[in-house]
Order: sequence, then C-alpha cells, then structure tokens
Amino acid sequence: MRLHRPERVAELVREEVMQIVGYELDDPRVEMVTVTDVRVSSDLRDASVYVTIAGTEREARLALAALREAAPYIRQQIALELSLRRVPHLHFVRDTEGERAERVGTLLYQLETERRVEKSDDMEEDAPRSASDERTR
Repeated sequence: MRLHRPERVAELVREEVMQIVGYELDDPRVEMVTVTDVRVSSDLRDASVYVTIAGTEREARLALAALREAAPYIRQQIALELSLRRVPHLHFVRDTEGERAERVGTLLYQLETERRVEKSDDMEEDAPRSASDERTR
C-alpha cells in the first residue's frame, strides 16, 4: 500500500528532526527529548512534532521552550537535507500518551495488589479454626 504524500513527508520530517534534536542541538534542555510522531497538514505547510520529555514538569516546559526557539534552525536543516518544494513550519507538542499509559498501568497494578490482599484476608477469615483456637474463645 502506498502512503499519501503528507504521510511520506511526515515520516521524512520525523527522521530528520530526530537526527537534529539528538545530535546537532547543543542545548542541554533537549537532552531528554524523544520525537514520537509527526503529523503534516494536507497542504504540507504545517507539521506538528510530538515529543516525549523525561524529567519533571518544569524540565518539560523548558525543553518545549528550547525546541520552539530552535524550530527555525531545525526547519532550515530540514530544507538542506530534504528536497521539498515547501518545508513545513514546525509546531512542537508534548506527547503525553506514554505518560498516561504508564499511569494507567500503575493504577491497574495497584488495584490488582489490593484485590489480592483483600482475597487473602477473606481466605484467612474463612479458614477453619483449630481446636486450640476454639478453646481460647
């Protein structure tokens, strides 16, 4: 199956942005940034670059600010590397899907642990008492 042009451009832009952010930017604020997805508009003028950022909320805000400041440079590098008639304007967006999935996983684990504890408590209450237990009552 052949990809549509915006999807092909999005994949090319994603690969380039990953290279530039990972190896060319010297800003320490972007060290913990991972490019997860790029979505290009149908007219190829705009691209939303989704990134995950490890660290605190403050570090994430600083990293997004650094990426937004570097957007013209990144766009220029993309223009040099890719032979596109029009290089899309880059809009960096924090991808919180992974964080939400991790949070859901943690909650499910906690629920399962609580369920096991309740089940073991119920089993202890239902366990037959020994004769010595009966005499102490």
